[in-house]
Amino acid sequence: MKKIMMILAALAVVAGVATAAPKQKAEKKIATVVFTTDLDCHHCAQKVLNTIPYEKGIKDVQVDVPTKTVTVKYDAAKNSVESLTKAFESIKVKVVKIKKVE
Repeated sequence: MKKIMMILAALAVVAGVATAAPKQKAEKKIATVVFTTDLDCHHCAQKVLNTIPYEKGIKDVQVDVPTKTVTVKYDAAKNSVESLTKAFESIKVKVVKIKKVE
């Protein structure tokens, strides 16, 4: 009788765990920002491409040397425009203008 009660109790626990609602992950809010920078050569662009994509939450980085712009897509929960600006400053790239894209 004790064995039957233990088996029923174990089944109840397993059934409760199996039917419990799975935790929903926080929705990722992908933001896009366009930086106008002082880039003037492909070496500078390569420096950006070797550094900025490895910042936290970065999804995509595109550098356009002729227009001197850098477009960054990032997870807004993990990064911000301020921290991206600091990342550019750390590699000695001056951010002249910032434009958020919705």
